[in-house]
Amino acid sequence: MSEGLEKLTPKQIVEELDKYIIGQDNAKKAVAIALRNRMRRQMLAPEMREEISPKNIIMIGPTGVGKTEIARRLSKLVHAPFIKVEATKYTEVGYVGRDVESMIRDLMTVAVSMVKKEMEDDVQAEAELRTEDAILDLLLPGVGNKAKPAGDGGINLGSIFAGMTGGNAGKSEPAAKADDVPPVINLPGPGEELTEAQAEQPAADSGKKSSTREKFRHMLRDGKLENKEVEVTVTAAPSGGMDMFSGMNLEDMGINIAAIPMFGGKKKKRKVTVGRAREILMADELDKLIDQERVNEIARDRAQQMGIIFIDEIDKIATKEGRGGSGEVSREGVQRDILPIVEGSKVNTKYGMVDTSHILFIAAGAFHMSKPSDLIPELQGRFPLRVELEDLTAEDFERILTQPKNALIDQYVALLGTEEVELDFAHEAIVRMSEIAGDVNSRTENIGARRLHTVLELLLEDVSFNAPDLKGRTIKITKEYVDERLKNVQEDQDLSRYIL
Repeated sequence: MSEGLEKLTPKQIVEELDKYIIGQDNAKKAVAIALRNRMRRQMLAPEMREEISPKNIIMIGPTGVGKTEIARRLSKLVHAPFIKVEATKYTEVGYVGRDVESMIRDLMTVAVSMVKKEMEDDVQAEAELRTEDAILDLLLPGVGNKAKPAGDGGINLGSIFAGMTGGNAGKSEPAAKADDVPPVINLPGPGEELTEAQAEQPAADSGKKSSTREKFRHMLRDGKLENKEVEVTVTAAPSGGMDMFSGMNLEDMGINIAAIPMFGGKKKKRKVTVGRAREILMADELDKLIDQERVNEIARDRAQQMGIIFIDEIDKIATKEGRGGSGEVSREGVQRDILPIVEGSKVNTKYGMVDTSHILFIAAGAFHMSKPSDLIPELQGRFPLRVELEDLTAEDFERILTQPKNALIDQYVALLGTEEVELDFAHEAIVRMSEIAGDVNSRTENIGARRLHTVLELLLEDVSFNAPDLKGRTIKITKEYVDERLKNVQEDQDLSRYIL
């Protein structure tokens, strides 16, 4: 169970969704209950838990009213793996196109990335220290680490200190102090005995090496070596030989092609800056510190128990009664392929077998030309909850412009603020924009809240274009300004060019 989910009551879930989505209380209530039931299920005895399947939901409503946003915000709220797919992208098995099982593989990929990121955060500090030591090894071969032959990825210490202290090749004085560079160790020749001075020298030299390494460490942390070049080993991109496998579903065979040596990429050395080397080495150290099998195991459990798949445009694969033709057969075929995934089946992925029995499916569609009952009865039965989302009104548009976190008005104010142009929206102007958006939606295609993007872009077109010349200015957006800028939208009955 996701951490903190057990503390979220249905009311609290709705309150969180209210911060981003205006209206649609029935839909919010339905998904809040579905989420709470997932938590309740986890608290049951194992034998009872396995008998309880998620109550999948169909959301019915026009585009732009918040269907996708509800599902997306829900997944973020509980840190659950989430993907959005379009039903029209899938084809019946045997035809060219994506097979429906790919949605489960995509969900697993998201889950693995999520778990891996969480584990990386836990070991970030240790990985940074290891990366720092690895960079110092590259910068100082033979100083505080195993010696490397001259010229093998090493850097001239004197030249680096010269760069830090202002020295250059044209000056005769030394750029660095003598004790900054490790001294030469004088070992006894064949048949000679080690003198007392020679015996003490390695210990003294070790201290100087340690001192030099620590000086470089401070310089590295201060960012003074970011542009120095070092030689690192990287993995080259796989060759084009993978083309021969295009169209082959190797995941169905349990094969991870990236793990095959001939396709995994060859190792090669590259000269890069310290800044770039840090990124390369950091990724490598994180991989070493993380147990990938453990990641896969946790991700698989999270995908199976908490995963959410949002299937959009499900109305487009519905088949109207009495209509025939190959297109109808194909759409029904896609429904029949989706059915076992939603009912509960095992899908093979490169991360292991995934059981879909307890994944939450949320389907959505406008259902303008069809209705939910046009779906095959078996699929209808797997979506027992149906929620109708309401068309957005002018009042809803006004709230969308101002109330949610990162509301549209705030977004445009921030964008123009980067050019030092201040936008000042009068309340009457916001009300007028909302009225225009509602009117256009009612007279043309209803695209919901997306209409506000059209209205705002047209309204601020000149300001955005001339923003670099308006630096330091405050632009007041009044009701009169809105009417002047959008008069064509109000007067022109042929509004096709204003539709997104």
